[in-house]
Amino acid sequence: MARGEAPPPAAREGGDPLSRRLLSLYRALLAAYGPQGWWPADSPFEVMVGAILTQAAAWQNVERAIGQLKEAGALSPQAILALPEGELARLVRPAGYFNAKARKLKALCALIVERFGGDLSAMLAHDPQELRRLLLATYGIGPETADSILLYAAGQPYFVVDAYTLRLFRRLGLGPRGDRYQEWQDFFTAHLPRDAALYNEFHALVVRHSKAVCRQRPRCLDCPVLQMCPTGQGAVSSWPVTAGA
Repeated sequence: MARGEAPPPAAREGGDPLSRRLLSLYRALLAAYGPQGWWPADSPFEVMVGAILTQAAAWQNVERAIGQLKEAGALSPQAILALPEGELARLVRPAGYFNAKARKLKALCALIVERFGGDLSAMLAHDPQELRRLLLATYGIGPETADSILLYAAGQPYFVVDAYTLRLFRRLGLGPRGDRYQEWQDFFTAHLPRDAALYNEFHALVVRHSKAVCRQRPRCLDCPVLQMCPTGQGAVSSWPVTAGA
């Protein structure tokens, strides 16, 4: 799991035009923002908890919720299972949807304890395809959360697709036409080297860029990849030119 200690992964040139475009985008974002050092956590289990708590939540609120779990000595699968659900919901309240997220955390911890005997290392070393199936069969874990756990906690090469990914790549004119998660993930897997470190850094950079520049109302003039973006170029060319500009 990348935490910022290692240099960013090299973007090796692919053999097809889409691969070259994706890797050019990666290098441009890396040059603009630098390595992101994701996932911001002290342990793989904290990554897993964060992957659930960040559903429909701002990260600063997730950090507050995790901080409260730490203060209560409840940041382990066994401790979470031992807590009454109402108390767990109180601790994760800053992350929103706290009753549902308390149930989701308990379901994840039940998987760790009941299927893997509470041995997190054994879980993360499990066959990744089977682990993904087990995660997706767990209450409250969908493809994005499962792949965040696989990539950031287990170090497996699963490209995470989220709302930021869809927004950016649609504006770039890249990717499938539809909304199906698996189609989008297959697109990245087909055109990028299967490299967990690359997927880690690329996804983190996509999120950083989408929050800073490629917002719902994009700041196209500030965009470090404007020359790659037909949507941005079209928007900029349609703006009126002011006198003296």
